[in-house]
Amino acid sequence: MQVDFYQLSRDPAEIAVALIGAKTIEAGKRMLVVSGDDGQLARISDALWAANDRFLAHGLAGGPHQERQPILLSDQPDPANGATFIALADGQWRDAALTFERAFLLFDGTTIETARATWRSLNGREGIEQRYWKQEDGRWVQAT
Repeated sequence: MQVDFYQLSRDPAEIAVALIGAKTIEAGKRMLVVSGDDGQLARISDALWAANDRFLAHGLAGGPHQERQPILLSDQPDPANGATFIALADGQWRDAALTFERAFLLFDGTTIETARATWRSLNGREGIEQRYWKQEDGRWVQAT
């Protein structure tokens, strides 16, 4: 499984989730977006409505037709939509993410220490590939 660490410096999590969500759908996958902050989930929903001047289909966990949503927003890491990708938008690692094919941990200056601790705890674990991404000149680049 792959864990991608996204350090947010220019854009907020909702913009990054919309970009990741578009790529996820293009790849024919489904994604679960998790945040313990209801306000953040609402902002992510708004960003998905306006992503790239087109709507990215999504819904809220517990809502109608949740199982059909390509992107599902939730406060719990339960993939009711059958997602194989998970985005942890609030910067908080959840071990349930290890059951997914790919996890995205988005973090900023307020959650950087938590992200570093997560990196260390996952480092060297069998079957886990870690990647670190940062924003550079308005683009996401993989850091080495």
